[in-house]
Amino acid sequence: MVRAWLAILALLMGMGISFAAGRDSILANDKRWVQAREELAQGKAAEAKADFEKLLADYPNEADLHLFLGMSLLRLRDPRAAEAAAKRAIGLNPRHVDARTFLAWIELEVRGDIDGAIGEYQKVIEMHPELPDAYSNLAVAQKRKGDFPGAVASLNRALELRPDFSAALTTRGGIFAEQNHWAEAERDFAAALKLNPRDDGALYGLSQALREAKDYAGAQHMLGELISRSPNFVYWLEWGRIGLIRYWWVLLSLAIAVALRGRFKKVRTVVNG
Repeated sequence: MVRAWLAILALLMGMGISFAAGRDSILANDKRWVQAREELAQGKAAEAKADFEKLLADYPNEADLHLFLGMSLLRLRDPRAAEAAAKRAIGLNPRHVDARTFLAWIELEVRGDIDGAIGEYQKVIEMHPELPDAYSNLAVAQKRKGDFPGAVASLNRALELRPDFSAALTTRGGIFAEQNHWAEAERDFAAALKLNPRDDGALYGLSQALREAKDYAGAQHMLGELISRSPNFVYWLEWGRIGLIRYWWVLLSLAIAVALRGRFKKVRTVVNG
C-alpha cells in the first residue's frame, strides 16, 4: 500500500504533468472541477473518481476530465481502466501533453512496455521540444532499456533547457555510476545536492562515488546524514561495511595482538610447567 501510494505521489508531483489543464476550458468555472482535483491531491481517490464521473456526464468530450479520472483509477489500483481513460483523453485531444505523459508512465511502470513509453515521450518532445521534463522522462525509459548513451543525451538536453534541474543531475549521476564512471557520477551528485540538499538519491549516490574514490570518511559522512533522516537498514549496512574497510588495519592489528597474546600464554605455561 505504501509503495503504491509513493508511486502515485511521484507520478502526480514529479513526472512532468502540469496540472494547468482545464484553465481555459469550460471546466474553469465549475466548482466541482476544483473540488475533484483537490480530493485527488489529498489522496481521496474514491471521492475524486465519483466527482470526475459526474462531471463527465455533463462534459463527455473534455479530455482533461478523462485524464484526471485515469489518475483516480490508478490510485485505486485499476491500471487498465486508467490506461483506457488516458487513451480516451488522447483520442479527444492528440496533442494533450499531460495525457501522453501519463500514458507513457503507465506503459513503463505498470505494463513494462519500454518501447511504448519511449514512443509516447518522443511524441511529447515532437510537440513541445522546449520541455525539460519530457527529455528527463524519456531518459528514464531509455535507461530502463539499457540505452545509456541515449539517456545521457536526453538528460544533457534537459539540463541545457533547465540548468538547475536537480532531478536530471541525479538521474544522470546514477547512469554514470552504473557504468563505473565514478568521477562524472560524483560531479553530478554533488551538483544535484547543491540545488536540492534533501535529495536522498543524490546523497546516497555521492556516498557510493566517494567510496569508490576511497574517501571513506566522506562516504560515511554522507551515509550518516541519510541515516539521520531515515534509519534505513541498507544505509546502516553500507555505513558498517565502509567502516570495516576504513579501519581494517586496526581490526587486523587487534586480531593479531589477541592471537599473539594467546600464543604467548601457552608458551609461558609450557615453560613454567
